[in-house]
Amino acid sequence: MSAKIQSDLYPEIQPFHSDWLQVDPIHRVYFEQCGNPDGPAVIFLHGGPGSGCNPTQRRFFDPKHYHVILFDQRGCGRSTPEGEVINNTTDDLVADIEQIRKHLNIKRWHVFGGSWGSTLALSYACTHPSAVISLVLRGIFLSRPFELNWFLGQINLFFPDQWQTLCHYLPEAERESPLHAFERLVFSEDPNINIPAAIHWNAYESSIMSLVNNPSSNPVNGKVELARARVQIHYILHQCFVGQRDLLQEASEKLANTPTTIVQGRYDMVCPPQTAWELHQAMPHAQFVMVPDAGHSAMETGTCNALVAATNRYKHLE
Repeated sequence: MSAKIQSDLYPEIQPFHSDWLQVDPIHRVYFEQCGNPDGPAVIFLHGGPGSGCNPTQRRFFDPKHYHVILFDQRGCGRSTPEGEVINNTTDDLVADIEQIRKHLNIKRWHVFGGSWGSTLALSYACTHPSAVISLVLRGIFLSRPFELNWFLGQINLFFPDQWQTLCHYLPEAERESPLHAFERLVFSEDPNINIPAAIHWNAYESSIMSLVNNPSSNPVNGKVELARARVQIHYILHQCFVGQRDLLQEASEKLANTPTTIVQGRYDMVCPPQTAWELHQAMPHAQFVMVPDAGHSAMETGTCNALVAATNRYKHLE
């Protein structure tokens, strides 16, 4: 991470409380609270689907001002069971967010989500608009067919090498449909098959995240990688359970009075800018920031700056 990014994020903080909430007979979701327990609340919605939260994500928010809540979505991160896809849909996650809000006795809160988290944030806000003070959305994704087709094929126009690396992991006869081929592999019961396939699947997305890709030096945890791949593939196979909805129209109708900031990397190869642009047309009141020298990652300098600026901009709202 560059010194520039380090200086723009708030200092590292630790949760003052963490726990698990039993949201249905199968799933327990992990959540944590940071910052100022008496301040206005903000909930962070992570991407993926499948990624889980990490400590850096606490740092987009002024800890002296905000009561910051992060949670790992069903099957993700520290939530249990790891990688579980039964009872795991967008509607389930929206219900979990609302359960967390009520469990913590929060009347209204700010909602912050990037990539898949932007889809979930919009889904939640359109379902519970009266509970949302503001929205900060990054790397907009609405799971429409052309967006999925881009990620699962047309991306080779810009990343032929990464696409080939993904597909050449598979037998030649299965390369025309890598999503279904990797579904078969990562949902195998054999860890000698499912974990290597999951690592390979996740590495593909990681390789196209940033304008300048810096490979991670973090150690690989096979169980975490498997859970992430299983949840993500499950969601993609079902168009993230929003394919039947027109979230642009819903946002236009239900969120016209919700203060909103949209942050988008100009060279985002995971979630191309067209969707963010269309969301801004549907929500013309929103502040729209097109970062000229960024890809998809929230941690690229311009994107990071814009996200911190957005959370600071909404400090006066409660």
